[in-house]
Amino acid sequence: METALFQWQEGLRRLRDADPGDRAALERVVSRIVEELRRRLGSSFTTAELASLYDQGTDWCLQVAVSAAPDHPQAWDASVVGDAAFGRYVRAASDYAGGQTVSRQA
Repeated sequence: METALFQWQEGLRRLRDADPGDRAALERVVSRIVEELRRRLGSSFTTAELASLYDQGTDWCLQVAVSAAPDHPQAWDASVVGDAAFGRYVRAASDYAGGQTVSRQA
């Protein structure tokens, strides 16, 4: 889990530091991948469920990227767009709090 969180944070950093000329295409791809994550996991999920999906592979992110930005191959790098999308989506996890998971007790 910690490795996945680190990779997602790095993806967000790489997105933030990307060339301004590439930013619109990168953001479009990240948004589309987030939509796909929402479709696959729904709006109620845990960080473990998101990490499990990530561990299953992110090859599908390339397909989304090519579809969302067919003329911008610089926006197809899963280590940027895929990881950034997971990094954004994890913020909605039921057990996520500012960069770490939390245990919820009734």
